Amino acid sequence: PKSRADQYNMYDIIKRLVDNSEFDEYKAGYGKTIITCYARIDGWAVGIVANQRKLVKTKQGEMQFGGVIYNDSADKATRFIANCNQKKIPLVFLQDVTGFMVGSKSEHGGIIKDGAKMVNAVSNSVVPKFTVIIGNSYGAGNYAMCGKAYDPRLIVAWPSAELAVMSGNSAAKVLLQIETASLKKKGEKITKEKENELYNKIKDRYDSQVSPYYAAARIWTDAIIDPLDTRKWISMGIEAANHAPIEKPFNMGVLQV
Repeated sequence: PKSRADQYNMYDIIKRLVDNSEFDEYKAGYGKTIITCYARIDGWAVGIVANQRKLVKTKQGEMQFGGVIYNDSADKATRFIANCNQKKIPLVFLQDVTGFMVGSKSEHGGIIKDGAKMVNAVSNSVVPKFTVIIGNSYGAGNYAMCGKAYDPRLIVAWPSAELAVMSGNSAAKVLLQIETASLKKKGEKITKEKENELYNKIKDRYDSQVSPYYAAARIWTDAIIDPLDTRKWISMGIEAANHAPIEKPFNMGVLQV
């Protein structure tokens, strides 16, 4: 969508990436804000982990925001990533993530434990990993969905991508609060006009740094690609990785269930 706030269905993108628009979904009714499925791309077997950007409904009738990783989503992704490693199937991550769910309910539900399990599985994966940043890539979600830090064989971005600790809007609100508190301590009076000026200044600076071109210039991604070439990039990456046999055993250590 033209607006980053609008929802879209990640299944539509997956169907256009995989051979014959066919895929075998893993735990389809559980942890719906992350899609996990087996498919083939250009003949190569792949395991896909993708953020769902639609508002989804759980079996308990609760609504979950798209692009956010919840407890059940992190748990499902961990098990799927482990399965792919045991079967020696390359992993493809399709990122459009704003981060992990926050709040007391998520904390009590074990989001820290489940999030840590997912990061553990991604960081200890021995199969080739390929990351495509489609939309947002914010905060801890960047790590969990195999950001640059976890050494994917290729990490590419669409021109619609944004990489940052948080969005320009969110960052500006947080930094504005800190800035205004600091100025008030110094005895300065903050007018509404001054507040708006500070907000726009911070947001403009942040917005210029979330651009995929800013990230690519600093080698945080390997390339900015035409979305129509995504299949070609993944296929090329797997073909290259096929010349380097997997030598390390997969070992996640002990997980708290």
